[in-house]
Amino acid sequence: MLANKKILLGITGSIAAYKAILLVRLLVKAGAEVKVVMTPAAKTFVSPLVLSTLSKNKVLIELFEEDTWANHVQLGRWADVMLVAPLSCNTLSKMANGTCDNLLLAVYLSATCPVMVAPAMDEDMWHHPATKKNIQILQSFGNTIINVNKGELASGLTGEGRMAEPEELVAQLESFFSNTQQLTGKKVLITAGPTHEAIDPVRFIANHSSGKMGYALAEACAQQGAEVTLVSGPVSFSLHNNAIRLIKVTTAQQMYDACMNVFAEQDIAILAAAVADYTPVHPATEKIKKADGELILQLTKTKDILKSLGEIKTGAQLLVGFALETNNETANALHKLQTKNADLIVLNSMQDAGAAFGYDTNKVTIFDTAGNAFASDLVSKKTIANFIITVITNKLYDKA
Repeated sequence: MLANKKILLGITGSIAAYKAILLVRLLVKAGAEVKVVMTPAAKTFVSPLVLSTLSKNKVLIELFEEDTWANHVQLGRWADVMLVAPLSCNTLSKMANGTCDNLLLAVYLSATCPVMVAPAMDEDMWHHPATKKNIQILQSFGNTIINVNKGELASGLTGEGRMAEPEELVAQLESFFSNTQQLTGKKVLITAGPTHEAIDPVRFIANHSSGKMGYALAEACAQQGAEVTLVSGPVSFSLHNNAIRLIKVTTAQQMYDACMNVFAEQDIAILAAAVADYTPVHPATEKIKKADGELILQLTKTKDILKSLGEIKTGAQLLVGFALETNNETANALHKLQTKNADLIVLNSMQDAGAAFGYDTNKVTIFDTAGNAFASDLVSKKTIANFIITVITNKLYDKA
């Protein structure tokens, strides 16, 4: 499973760094190509010479050394996965806050590959609110957190905080590679976020969409080998995978045009954006001043992107729509599936607490044209993204 896989191992200043020796040996024995990057503090706990000998690659520590520099951008693009093990509390904080004061952090911040981390620290540090917050931030970046173990700690206490054992880390990597790359060779179009329909230069019609679901889908599809084009309305955050082609738009018309321009070359289209259904007919060119009486806006329908793509899609293309409903959820979703000529409809219900707009969690039911329904629990949007991709992958096999 790990044969010929390119694994970038990051080692930070933790007593658990001694486990990296066995980890590198196991990875190399499994056929993986391993490169090691360490923080300067990690040298206190494990010898770079030993790791270099086992990995058969020079261990990198400094950004600059003897008039040369380590290409941190190249390292993050070389790897199939970056694993930081052990991840100390200090480096966790720096990763969460974008600090870049050593080579390992520079590699992390420029990496386009998936990132997995195996924390290691004392129990009180592990349970501190700041640590919990930093872990949540890394999860929001799409990083995979490998759970800590419970046992004897460096402090002499017994509790949670032990880094997962090398054998467990190898198993995590094997699981990762067995569950990814399902979309290798596929081109995927994804829409995300709201659209803004101008009333005047300072006001617009919009909705509460954050774009989190669409961005989670884009990151997950890229992680599974797809060539992703993301057409995004205005959102308050950025992509973490530089390999994703990002097309920024503002209005429904701009999103429609962007989708129509690229759809023909796509294998899959996932329309997760909350596109405005109406737009002002005559946006004011100057700010509308408050005055006595009513302000009446004349609105016209925007172009239906899902319906338009459904009318031109080929039998080889897979079209996925989203339906956010407040009532008669299933009936409305099935009606949309049929009338828009989609292959799958992902139903979000506003009746589900913790789901839909603004949340980091979601709960969906996916309907297909054969009458099947696939329901998820309330979980993170990252998990939902992988759930949706699994259903899509199975549907692709049905089409083949």
